[in-house]
Amino acid sequence: MQPLNSHEYQRYARHIALPEVGVAGQQRLRVARVLVVGAGGLGSPVLLYLAAAGVGTIGVADADVVDVSNLQRQIIHDTAAIGTTKVASATQRIQAIDPACTVVAHAARVTATNALELVQAYDLVIDATDSFATRYVLNDACVIARKPLVYGAIFRFEGQASLFAPHLGGPCYRCLFPDPPPPELAPNCAEAGVFGVLPGVVGAVQATEALKYILGIGTTLQGWLWLYDALTMQVDRWQVARNPQCARCGDTPTLQGMIDMDVLCAVPDSAEKSVHEVAQWLRAPTPPLLIDVREAHEFAVSHLQGAQRIGVDAIGTLTATERPVVVYCRSGMRSARACRVLRTHGIEAWSMTGGLLAWQQHIDADLPVA
Repeated sequence: MQPLNSHEYQRYARHIALPEVGVAGQQRLRVARVLVVGAGGLGSPVLLYLAAAGVGTIGVADADVVDVSNLQRQIIHDTAAIGTTKVASATQRIQAIDPACTVVAHAARVTATNALELVQAYDLVIDATDSFATRYVLNDACVIARKPLVYGAIFRFEGQASLFAPHLGGPCYRCLFPDPPPPELAPNCAEAGVFGVLPGVVGAVQATEALKYILGIGTTLQGWLWLYDALTMQVDRWQVARNPQCARCGDTPTLQGMIDMDVLCAVPDSAEKSVHEVAQWLRAPTPPLLIDVREAHEFAVSHLQGAQRIGVDAIGTLTATERPVVVYCRSGMRSARACRVLRTHGIEAWSMTGGLLAWQQHIDADLPVA
C-alpha cells in the first residue's frame, strides 16, 4: 500500500494519533470505495464526513435537483446551488473539502435495472434515501453482491440506523421489514415534515458505521436497530436477528435476481388531469370544486384561487356534491390517494397530475410552493 505523503500526515494527524486508526487505518480509508445513494438530508452529513475522513473514492447517486425547500436540512447544498443537480452540488463541496478525493457522480435514480452494477463497483453502500422502493432495491443488490449496507431513515423527530451484512452472518433489511408499506402509509418529508437537525444526527451515525467497518474497529450496528428521538433525546437499540425464512437472505430464499420495487411501492393509478386541463376547466362557466389536500402550513404559503383545504386524512368527510372535484397537493401523490377515496364514495374526482410543482412549472412560475 502506498505510504502517506507529508500533506496527508498533516491533514489526518488527529486520526493517525488514534491507536485504533493510525497510519495503516488512514491508508485503508484512502483506498476505500463508498457509494452513497441520496445527496439530501442524510446524504449531506454522510458525504461531508466521509470526505473529511479521507475516504479515497466516493460515489454519489441522486437524480434530483436542489430546491430551496431542501436547504433547511441538506447542508451540503447552498443557496447558489438551487436548480443544479444534487450530485453536481455535492461533488463541488466534497472536492472543496479534499481535492484528492475522487468523486463519481451518478445522476440517476437507483432502480432494479442499474443497482447491481452500481453496487458491485464499491466496497460499501450507504442508504441515504427517502424512498421505500430504493431501499428494497439497494438491499437486494447488496445481498446479491455481498456488500455491506449502512441503513438510515428519518421521520419528523425520529431516526434509525443499522448495518446490514447477511454475508457476514447478520440480517438484511428484509429480515426487519419483509414488505414495503402501502403507499398511503408512507408519507414523505413534504407531507410529514422533518426536524432540520435530525438528518445530521442520523447521517453522522451512518458515517461512523461506514468508517468503523472500513477500519475494522469497534462494534458495528450489525444485528441492531439504533433508534433516536430528538424530542426526548432518548436513544434505544433493538436487537435484530437474521431471519432464516427471509425471502431474500434466508436459508431457502424465494426472491431471485433484482425486482422492480417501483411497481410494488407505486400509488395505484387514479383518474388524472394535467395542469393545463385543470386551468382550462377552472375558466369554464361551471368550474369543478377545487380541493387542496395538503397540510395547513403548506396551504398558508400558497394555494390555487378558490380552493378549499381538506387534509388527505379527512377527505372521506367530503359529502356528495353535484360538481366534479379536482384535488391537488404538492406533487400529485397525496391527491391521487384522495381521488381514489372520493371515487369509492361515488364522487366524480380527478387528481391534478404533478400537483402545484407542475402548476408552478407550466402555469404560474411565481407561485411559491412549500
